[in-house]
Amino acid sequence: MTSPQAETWVRAEDPSAVGAVRRQAVHLAEQAGFDATLIGQTAVAVSEAVSNLVKHAVEGAVMVRPHPETASTVELISLDRGPGMADIARALRDGYSTSGTLGIGMGAIARIATGYDVHSLPGKGTVLAMHFTAGDAAAPPQRASGVTRPIGDETVCGDAFAISEIGAVTTVMICDGLGHGHIAAQASQRAVELFQQVRDQEPLAILDHLHRGLSGTRGGAVGVARVEPGGVTFAGLGNISGWVAHAEGRQGMVSVPGITGHRGGRLRQFAYEVPAYATVVLHSDGLSARWDPSTMPGLFSRTPAVIAAGLMREAGTQRDDASVVTARPGA
Repeated sequence: MTSPQAETWVRAEDPSAVGAVRRQAVHLAEQAGFDATLIGQTAVAVSEAVSNLVKHAVEGAVMVRPHPETASTVELISLDRGPGMADIARALRDGYSTSGTLGIGMGAIARIATGYDVHSLPGKGTVLAMHFTAGDAAAPPQRASGVTRPIGDETVCGDAFAISEIGAVTTVMICDGLGHGHIAAQASQRAVELFQQVRDQEPLAILDHLHRGLSGTRGGAVGVARVEPGGVTFAGLGNISGWVAHAEGRQGMVSVPGITGHRGGRLRQFAYEVPAYATVVLHSDGLSARWDPSTMPGLFSRTPAVIAAGLMREAGTQRDDASVVTARPGA
């Protein structure tokens, strides 16, 4: 089980972004125990991906981090609002490029990375996720992921999430710390610590543990979902949105009113069916709840990392900290 370190999005508006993200990737690769060859390959692939954003993207942003499922893996996620790729398979061929698409280097990225996924719509933009795993370490199962983003130009996000995978069971927690900045972040990071203590329990028990443990903090809104083959159990307190989503639509999950750590109604747990092709989505109110899977064709067939980043791009607002976590039923 892992929980994410602080995530920093870098705006891809200037060539200096290439060096900044590459240096961060190399640093994380060294910490993860990559050998010199894999460190060099990671640096090349990251440089290609960020260069594409700088040259062609509109409102491009990128981050590199330890993978939220596997500490021995380094992950890069990039997103933009245009121009998109009409033919992803063609763009993945080495040497292919056109001035209007993110084609340069995609073949090299696919060849070097341990795993990658991409979703792109012409005129709407591209989301790319790629990861690199050290040595003989197991690659991440890609059953769950999440992203956060601070409000405006803040450097600290008051939202946080955590992921636990035990056998075929995936349990995810999301916390929207009350307010913004460092005090909100203290509450959400404390929620991550508390979640780690009881991550193998039912969502209701986890939420109760967090509700009692956050009493000395600013508090916040919390949602906990336990996803396993065929279904999800969910417990939420406060303004956290929970959904079972797929290409054709979505079903909402119930979170009771209140503030975790301070006040609220009687905590409750609910159960919902989850088809094998569906994704469980939890997000804070930094994302509009009005998003519609039908306006994002193909997104919900992608990996959880790409789904999370795609939802952040489509539904995220700049008026609040934002977080979204996604999970699929395990085999």
